Amino acid sequence: MNLRENSVRQHAAERDDAADSQPAPTQQPTRSKFVAYPLRREPISTSVPYQRNRWNTSVDGWLILILTLICAFTRLYRIGLSNRVSWDESYFNVRFSGLYLNHSYHHDVHPPLAKLLISFSRFMADGSNRTIEPKGSYPPDFNYTFTRCFTALFGIGLAPLAYLTCLHLNMRRQTCFLAGLLVIADNALCVMSRFVLLDAPLLFFTAAALCSIAGFQNTRHCAFSPAWWRWLFITGASLGLVSSSKWVGFFAVALVGLYTMEELLNMYADFIPASTAIKHFGARVAALIMLPVAIYMASFVVHFAVLSHSGPGDKTMPPAFQARLFGSKLSYQPFTVMYGSQLDLHSMHSGSGLLHSHPHKYPAGSQQQQVTGYSHSDSNNIWVIMRIGNELNYTNDPLLPVKDGDTVRLMHKTTSAMLHSHRSHKAPVSTHDYEVTAYGKPEWNDTNNEWRIEIHKEDSSLANGEIHAITTQFRLRHAATNCLLSAAAVKLPPWGFRQTEVSCSRGQKLKSAANLWVVERHINSRVPSIDMRSIVRTSFISNFIRLNMEMVRSNNALIPDRDKYNHLESGPWSWPFLVYPMRLLGSWNKGDIKYYEVGNPLVWWSSALMCLLYPLQLVYYHVRQVRGIPGVWAPGEELHFWNAGKLLWGGWMLHYLPFFAMGRVTYIHHYLPALYFAILLLAFEVDHFCRRLALGEHFQAVVVAMCAICVLAVFCWFAPLTFGYAGSIDDLKYRQWLPTWNIYQDKYIM
Repeated sequence: MNLRENSVRQHAAERDDAADSQPAPTQQPTRSKFVAYPLRREPISTSVPYQRNRWNTSVDGWLILILTLICAFTRLYRIGLSNRVSWDESYFNVRFSGLYLNHSYHHDVHPPLAKLLISFSRFMADGSNRTIEPKGSYPPDFNYTFTRCFTALFGIGLAPLAYLTCLHLNMRRQTCFLAGLLVIADNALCVMSRFVLLDAPLLFFTAAALCSIAGFQNTRHCAFSPAWWRWLFITGASLGLVSSSKWVGFFAVALVGLYTMEELLNMYADFIPASTAIKHFGARVAALIMLPVAIYMASFVVHFAVLSHSGPGDKTMPPAFQARLFGSKLSYQPFTVMYGSQLDLHSMHSGSGLLHSHPHKYPAGSQQQQVTGYSHSDSNNIWVIMRIGNELNYTNDPLLPVKDGDTVRLMHKTTSAMLHSHRSHKAPVSTHDYEVTAYGKPEWNDTNNEWRIEIHKEDSSLANGEIHAITTQFRLRHAATNCLLSAAAVKLPPWGFRQTEVSCSRGQKLKSAANLWVVERHINSRVPSIDMRSIVRTSFISNFIRLNMEMVRSNNALIPDRDKYNHLESGPWSWPFLVYPMRLLGSWNKGDIKYYEVGNPLVWWSSALMCLLYPLQLVYYHVRQVRGIPGVWAPGEELHFWNAGKLLWGGWMLHYLPFFAMGRVTYIHHYLPALYFAILLLAFEVDHFCRRLALGEHFQAVVVAMCAICVLAVFCWFAPLTFGYAGSIDDLKYRQWLPTWNIYQDKYIM
């Protein structure tokens, strides 16, 4: 029995006791059997009683078909009108899809599933891996209309999913149909599904997750039945798909997780048998944790399998991963490091890059030459490893390998300065560490230029105490101060070109990735090169973890420039009120086909109002119930109000409020997943108020029809900017409803 149902029963019992003149005889309390839905009781409200919906093919099938056809028209009408690469199509339909078809490894902030789907659509449309310019127009023979139609299919699926979700949440069918129409009639949802972007797959899988958890909630009365298992595993699969498309999908995972926690707590409160509780818990672990994780990891398995060749994203991954890519410069090089070799040293810490130096000086401290971490290939990354003591003729003397425990010096090849540290000055950012510079000359006998090799791990079968390219992880300990050369992905200020700080750590964290280094590239003409692919070993799990860490780092780097105004960006506070819509094309001249991401104001403003109203309703109804005011709930109405509202309002909250805590750049389309929940909450409130007012189904149909006419009229009013408008924008008079909209001109552009 639900905790909220227990509360209702308790207050009802108190009222009954107060009404009786004689106390009832004392009876032992009986334990009730756990049920997902409450037992029926006498009505205490004039509201329409709550009833569970059941599928009716002759009604629901036709209504879903109508919604699908209308939605397909709005999403596909004139979808190929503009042949220009619009908004982020330059990334997803041009750059990333081309790299997938070329099998070239690349890096992005998003998980790979949606990009793989888009790449598949481009393969079906074009069949070639040719390079397309990211700006301007598509080639005349490139079928961009097909790729747009492919992503539009996900947008078409939103309307029937909205209907099914509301049906599972036991709203009247008129309201379910209204929910589908509200989704169709939102201009922002429409225009963002008409281009090759990640938003359409994300929204579809988010809607699928909500629909499936609502379907699962509707089968709780028949636990472990085929329908119960079906909806449970569909929910898990939807969570895996949405989180594999964009990380915003993890908000849907959080919603289902909170729902599941509440459900298990209700079972615990109702004293269900331990064996039954274990079965419920195990089923949810398998379906809602293991299955989504498996789908998420499987998308990366495909990602790594497809991207088997070297590409522009190599440097974000460890050298061992790079060496196994076809065409990589690291896959064929000398193996054993000798004195006099030229080395690229790569930090094992995610985001720290390669040991780097350049002629620029530190502005404070020693004011010596900067040493930083740099993530790209550059001649300033090359260091020559030199022996201490009897100096060798690296051209003629016998080759001498570098071994564990050797004390060496590292000379920057470009500037001939030595890798140097000292106690005199602290690191510029990590002030608890010593400063690392490039200082001195090879002939100087300076102990501050000396570093001792300490091997941490050998990843090949040739563990003979020698330093090997790629496979040997080692530390560089400063001989004079006993500190460790460290790069912890701490960014330097602008005077350091935002590169990574390299310091000498006084901490003795020997296993810390920041203190571990590996020879990424080894150059020595006297040492024969070998195929590193037969020696280097790597695992999917380590590559999977590293890539996700790099994705986190890249996401955190997407910060807005607060000193400049960007007419595309907008803050989360403005989204529900549609303060700053966005142009999808930079050119806004006559003759250019213009698209404007503006939502349907009636839908956005009314749904925002309902999102603010719902928690106030909870408080209001609870206070009335606690005070014993009659007529609060009809049979089953309270549970219905809570079970439907917690999914819809909770989904809106989880998809909206976290953006206030994010430091990354944000755009109005980041609100679209939250908007979907808000739209369904709007339909739910219409249904709820019609029930509270005891309006018949015919009168509710009139209310629904009036709402539908209004939102469709507003949709048509803004439709020219949704389907593409080539005329002068001044001809679209009265479309700018707020002074902050930049339909006609952007007075803030500098």
